[in-house]
Amino acid sequence: MVDFGRVLTAMITPFNVDGSVNYEEAEKLSIWLTENGTDSLVVCGTTGESPSLTWEEEYQLFKIVQKAVAGKAKIIAGTGSNSTREAIAGTQKAAKLGLDGSLQVVPYYNKPPQSGLYQHFQAIAQASPELPIMLYNVPGRTGQNLLPETVARLAEIPNIVAIKEASGNLDQASQIRYLTAPEFKIYSGDDSLTLPLMAIGGSGVVSVASHLVGTQLQEMIVAFEKGKVQVATEVHLQLFNLSRALFATTNPIPIKAAMNLLGWKVGTTRPPLCAPPTEVTEKLSVEMGKLGLL
Repeated sequence: MVDFGRVLTAMITPFNVDGSVNYEEAEKLSIWLTENGTDSLVVCGTTGESPSLTWEEEYQLFKIVQKAVAGKAKIIAGTGSNSTREAIAGTQKAAKLGLDGSLQVVPYYNKPPQSGLYQHFQAIAQASPELPIMLYNVPGRTGQNLLPETVARLAEIPNIVAIKEASGNLDQASQIRYLTAPEFKIYSGDDSLTLPLMAIGGSGVVSVASHLVGTQLQEMIVAFEKGKVQVATEVHLQLFNLSRALFATTNPIPIKAAMNLLGWKVGTTRPPLCAPPTEVTEKLSVEMGKLGLL
């Protein structure tokens, strides 16, 4: 079975002042993340602003990050789409690059029923059978919830190996755990729910906060796995307010602001996303200061 590790960073995409992708900064950032708690990098996911990237930009990012962190971290390519044909084409290109996995988001806007969702993911998996696939359920963005029963059916497909569960519903995550084999991995899609999800059989987190506190997240998860629940809880509570501040407005607006505060040249978000309100940046500064990050 493929092992993506405990902390998977949903990597932001740096932009230049003119709005073009800053590939040099992306390379530097990917290396830095692997040296600070990240086991796998999710490239061109929602946090990477995939809706406003071109396929060519995404393909370039895959190649650059793959070369930068070779042997240090696994690369999971965000190649999902609300078009099954587009998702298949993008995933096949990622597979040819020799990447380690693909993140497949629930199709957004067209809102397929559960049977359509099953057929969508089944077709992608069958078109690239050698590539491990992680499902991505984020109903707050897609408008449709991938139900546990559908996840359980999909988990029977050999190369569908994990889910990023970002419904915010621990009952749903529990049902997925109940219905799937132990080797099927469940990752939290919400930083603040990582520890609660671990308690019901989760494997880790696809994280935004790991840009800032990847090492601490590793410590929390390892402590929990070793039965040091009180230690894990203490870390969880230390990071809780930061996790909340990072989602005070639409992701990835706050994390890009936070990285700029640290001196990274990641630029702003692409339209239709926008600059954060002053109070969001101020709150981030406070929470980052409390953790000694600034």
